[in-house]
Amino acid sequence: MKRSRIADLSLLLVAMMWGCTFLIVQHAVQVLPPMAFNSIRFIGAGLLLSIITTLFYRDQWRQITRKMLLHACLLGLFLFIGYAFQTVGLLYTTTSNTGFITGLSVVIVPFLSYFLLKHSLSKFTWFSALLAAVGLYLLTFAGSEMSWNKGDILVFICAIGFALHIGYTGLYASRYPALPLATLQMVVIGVLSLFASLIAEDVGSLSYLSERILQPEVVIALLVSIGPTSAFAFWIQTVCQKYTTPSRVAIIYATEPVFAALTGILFAGEVLGWIGGMGCLLILLGMLLAELKSTPHPVQ
Repeated sequence: MKRSRIADLSLLLVAMMWGCTFLIVQHAVQVLPPMAFNSIRFIGAGLLLSIITTLFYRDQWRQITRKMLLHACLLGLFLFIGYAFQTVGLLYTTTSNTGFITGLSVVIVPFLSYFLLKHSLSKFTWFSALLAAVGLYLLTFAGSEMSWNKGDILVFICAIGFALHIGYTGLYASRYPALPLATLQMVVIGVLSLFASLIAEDVGSLSYLSERILQPEVVIALLVSIGPTSAFAFWIQTVCQKYTTPSRVAIIYATEPVFAALTGILFAGEVLGWIGGMGCLLILLGMLLAELKSTPHPVQ
């Protein structure tokens, strides 16, 4: 099997993990403030990857350069923008709007791919992105009208942050070893989330904070988030973007709400109407079309 196929399947696994654990994290942040949760999540992910690097890939620490550190901080900043603005935006808009606007990164990334990596964009790439965007709309709103407010603007900034992260990961992934690059990103977003929590969130006393962290739903969510959906997910993404394009990554990641919807149906008793089902099919069709037909060519 080609490396590009393995990379795309691995990224699909990442999207599945994110989508299937959405409910777990959603319940946890009702107990522990989101920025506080993210600070523990990503600092923990950074520590986990640091341990793995030290035990099995110690020589990669020596490959860290000043330029690599700068680029890792930039990637971490983009991720922080994505998670932070998404969280704040949720205070002023609906989860439906948030899900759809965040998914618009699937349309933003091809532009970044063109300007950053000089990839020409085939008609299949654009058609795949359009199918995924339409599918996201149908899945998210199921026929209801969308109304914009200031929260939507904040979430759109979040979408730009995630799109920039995918685009610039495609630019830097081939330059540096994946494990320390992912490790540094986790630490950056964790530290930035910690500062944001200290400034904007009321976490209470240290003992009260400890009580909330030790609640079962928070412990389970942190165990899932620190390892599979943060440390390993972004390690996988960094490795895989050496063998696939940012545009295909964005289209594959558009399947995350599909897995989230299936999880909601199976475990939360949610109902997916025929319009939402059509949205899921369009997203999957867009992903398959990108997988089969989308081949990047350098701009001449």
